[in-house]
Amino acid sequence: MPSDLYATQTSLITVHRVSLPGRTGKTALIVATKTYASLPYTEPDHLVRDFASRGIIALPPESLGIPEEIHQRIYTLEKQAYLARESVTPGGIPEVLEVINAPGVVDACNRIVGRNWAIVPFTHNASFASGARDQHWHKDDNGPYNGRKQRHHQAVQIEMLYYPQDVTEVMGPTATVPYSHYWTYNHEENHDNFAGADHLDFEYQISGMEGVPVSGPDSEYDWEDVVHRRTAHDIRMREAVVNTGWPLVKPLEAAPLRAGSVLLYSHNTFHRGNHRRDDWRLWDDHPRFMWRFWIYRTTEPDSDDRDENGEIAWHEIGVDPLTGVDLRDANNDTTVVWRYHNHWMRTGRTPPPRSEARALPPAGREAEAGELAEQMDVMGDEAEPLRIGAAYRLASIGNDALAVKHLGTALYSHRESVRRAATYGLIAVGKQATETFVEATKSPVKWVRKAGAYGLGDCAPLTDEVMAAVTSLLDHDPSVYVRAVAAGTLGCLGRRAAGTGVGQSLVPRCFEALVRSLEREENRLSMDLAQQRSIKFVRPTDACDVCEGNGVDMGLERFDPVRSAVRENALWSMVILCSHGAGLAGDALDATIDALAEVVRSDRNVICVGFAMDALNRLANLETGGPETGGANTGGSSAASLDRLRADLLDILGESPIRCWEALVRGGLSTEYLSTFTEAG
Repeated sequence: MPSDLYATQTSLITVHRVSLPGRTGKTALIVATKTYASLPYTEPDHLVRDFASRGIIALPPESLGIPEEIHQRIYTLEKQAYLARESVTPGGIPEVLEVINAPGVVDACNRIVGRNWAIVPFTHNASFASGARDQHWHKDDNGPYNGRKQRHHQAVQIEMLYYPQDVTEVMGPTATVPYSHYWTYNHEENHDNFAGADHLDFEYQISGMEGVPVSGPDSEYDWEDVVHRRTAHDIRMREAVVNTGWPLVKPLEAAPLRAGSVLLYSHNTFHRGNHRRDDWRLWDDHPRFMWRFWIYRTTEPDSDDRDENGEIAWHEIGVDPLTGVDLRDANNDTTVVWRYHNHWMRTGRTPPPRSEARALPPAGREAEAGELAEQMDVMGDEAEPLRIGAAYRLASIGNDALAVKHLGTALYSHRESVRRAATYGLIAVGKQATETFVEATKSPVKWVRKAGAYGLGDCAPLTDEVMAAVTSLLDHDPSVYVRAVAAGTLGCLGRRAAGTGVGQSLVPRCFEALVRSLEREENRLSMDLAQQRSIKFVRPTDACDVCEGNGVDMGLERFDPVRSAVRENALWSMVILCSHGAGLAGDALDATIDALAEVVRSDRNVICVGFAMDALNRLANLETGGPETGGANTGGSSAASLDRLRADLLDILGESPIRCWEALVRGGLSTEYLSTFTEAG
């Protein structure tokens, strides 16, 4: 075994059924223990590199920096609740909150998604037990609950999976598709992907295969076929990945893992829940639990010299120890995407032009740009990497004006797949694409306006012109989808202004625009309930042209099963902005505190309440006024307002019958306050 891998030995329990001599029809279970090597964990120096390329990393339990007996306590408490059919929440098992803020977890997430990262509240931040069925391959979204949100290529949204017990290969380990996170499918006018989760094989959902048990007492498959992955379900899952035609992709089951292991992966990574392959009568005695937390960026990347500086020779890495994929097979259309994101995560900036592009004479550069523009126009879902790769190669061609000309033309394509590639390419160009995106916000085509608003959030400096373009969409655009993207963009613009100092004086106007939006936008009955169909099959309506997701009321009278993409994105942005301290809000601070407190007090949408709680909590608890947190200095009336908020925070949180402890503890609230509240439900 290579010395640079974190691989240790653990045990695999296997179960064999044998006939009992002289007892016709009677069988017994023979349990055997086998020693095996864990899945290779990620080297600390390769966290950013590996996340940029494969989109998934694995942290060993000893790297977390917390006592390993915590995992057994979590597992024991969770198993008790599971067997008693009781709800499992982070507040009910507070040891999980120690995992969230474990030094090793915080350090790894800091390097991937920035300091003071936040957790989406009241979503699927609870345990998942594997069982008899297979999910289809899909992507999650930080909507949350199947809401449609922009898929940032930049490391803005990631997922954290935590396993409190050993996960063996037969316990239904999480199935993933590494190297899939930069490629996707159309969704704007593709109703199969209207909801937040995109699919590799939507027919699997339509045909009802997801509801058919693969293993367990109700399975109709031969046991040997289940064990050896020969069922129709297994075959269909493998073929769905192969049929994409995308480079390097193949399924990876995240096992074996030791108790306390953590996976971090891009929220764009295709994955699925997986069935168990051991004897179902052991499942209650040996349940496999997984906790999932949706994490998002609130600060710009910091330069980190622990990672490789300069260019990475991707092909020289050879075989990836985690996946077994040979990176010598990666083509230039793939590695150019990795190159950008590896550099951006380490610096927050666009990398320099490619060396081969710098060597081109002007005529040669013009010719290559024309060829890449043609490549962006190739057709078919399997050509997604070609289109995206061409866009990133244009962005790094060494002539920004030339790149923007071709990418800007493609932005107005009637084909979503081309617009998508052009949008990512323009973002990779950087601030030089600002004017193109501003102009796009004025288009009569809502999909182009949406791309313009989104692109400004991921690359533009905060200027008066940019602010006017985004707030105009937020205030007046007839499309709910466009308004929702504009609301999210204000958080990204403010985040970058706080990190770079460029446009920081305009951030109070971001707060003001978001407060106006909260005063104006309304929640709606969730589409699955309004249309009386699965969220996977809902369709746009006259009232709303974006999937806002499932409605959840948490079983409490205080809440309704309602959603609002605009309100939720506005509050997502509020959390981002509030992570930089009260001083950043300027004259908008009091109005912001009042608006957020009112959401906590009266909003019927539990997701909105959770975001508002976290934003207020971050204002109160993350402010230092110094460079360590990037907070702006606070003085005068702002200091007085902040003091009042700190004095009133617990009372404000008490206005809701439940609290999003995973988000609040991550945002600086001490776990000692858990005992202050009695959680409903």
